[in-house]
Amino acid sequence: MPPTLQTDVKMEFDPKNMPFRRLGSSGLRVPVFSFGGWLTLGKSITGPRTKELIKVAFENGINMFDTAETYNKGESELDMGNAIKELGFRRSDIIVTTKLFWGVRPGPNAGGLSRKHIIEGTQESLARLGLDYVDIIFAHRPDPNGELYN
Repeated sequence: MPPTLQTDVKMEFDPKNMPFRRLGSSGLRVPVFSFGGWLTLGKSITGPRTKELIKVAFENGINMFDTAETYNKGESELDMGNAIKELGFRRSDIIVTTKLFWGVRPGPNAGGLSRKHIIEGTQESLARLGLDYVDIIFAHRPDPNGELYN
């Protein structure tokens, strides 16, 4: 039988002693570890398993959750958002980040770092996550077609 996260994984780590660092000039204090949803959430891991992983991460001092608009064509954001809602976290207790650039639909302005895509991509990410805001939006990569819109 494969190990379960809740019973068979022995942690030497005390979540009460999670080290936090200031994140640049954002003013946010973030844990030295975060939980990411690339290649897993919304694809090989979904639903109850996502919820279990996020719960275990949070119980072990990880309160920063990262995803991106393009991870599994938006399914990572959907799955992570559903788990956060079902777990009933207070929004003030977690940090949620996402990344923009690639877009999830076709179209000449559906990606990149134009003002249009930053606004629309953010709105679409918030809808998938089921949140009113994200704490940080990262540029997933530099935009070869122009400067990052300020």
